[in-house]
Amino acid sequence: MAVVMKQLDRAEQAIEAIQSFRDKCSKQAQESLDNVLIDLYKKCGKLDEQIELLKQKLRMINQGEAFNGKPTKTARSHGRKFQVTVRQETSRILGNLGWAYMQKTNFAAAEVVYRKAQEMDPDANKACNLGLCLMRQARFAEARHVLEDVIEGKIPGSDETKSRDRAEELLEELELCKSKFSPISGFNNIEDAFSKGLDQLMSQWAPLRPRRLPIFEEISPVRDQLAC
Repeated sequence: MAVVMKQLDRAEQAIEAIQSFRDKCSKQAQESLDNVLIDLYKKCGKLDEQIELLKQKLRMINQGEAFNGKPTKTARSHGRKFQVTVRQETSRILGNLGWAYMQKTNFAAAEVVYRKAQEMDPDANKACNLGLCLMRQARFAEARHVLEDVIEGKIPGSDETKSRDRAEELLEELELCKSKFSPISGFNNIEDAFSKGLDQLMSQWAPLRPRRLPIFEEISPVRDQLAC
C-alpha cells in the first residue's frame, strides 16, 4: 500500500500508513519497511528522519541484529535474490547517510562517512560524491585527485559512462569554483562545518556490545582518522 501511495505522489500519507500499521507486520518485514521509509523521507525532504533511520540501520548491523551474526544475508531487488555481505550493506547505508548529510550542507560529516564507505566497498558513484564534498569545503586538490581516479578507471564502476561523465562534469565545476574561491571568506565556514560534522559523527555510533561484528571495529576510530 505504501509503495502504491509513493507512486501516486502521496509520500506523506505513505509514511503515516507505515508508522500506523508497522507494529502489525512481522519481524521479517521490518527491514523492508525501513527501506521504504528511507525512500519516502528522501522524497519528502525529511532529512533528520532519514538520517536517524540510516543510523539505526547501522546500529542494527553493529549489534549483529541485521545479519544475525552472519557475514552475508539474502537481499531482493526487482524480484531477484542475491547475497549481500556486511561490508557491502554497510557501505551502501553509509553512502546514503553521506548523501543526506550533503543535503543538510554538513559536508565534513558527509566526507567522513563517504571515506569509510569507500574503504569498505568502493565504487565510482560514492567517489564522485566524496569529490563533491571536498569541493564544497574548498579542498580542491583532494577533490581533483578523487575525481581523476574515477576518470582513470582506478575505482570499481569507473568503466560506466555515466560515472566518468559525472566525474568530468565535477572537474569542470571544480575549476570554476576554484577561480572564484576566496580563502579568507571561506575559511571560517569550512572550520565550522568540520566541527559540527565531527560532533555529529562521534555521537552516531552505538556503544560496544558483545555481538558486535568485527567490521565495526574499523568504523569506531573516526576521531583519529579526522585528526590525521
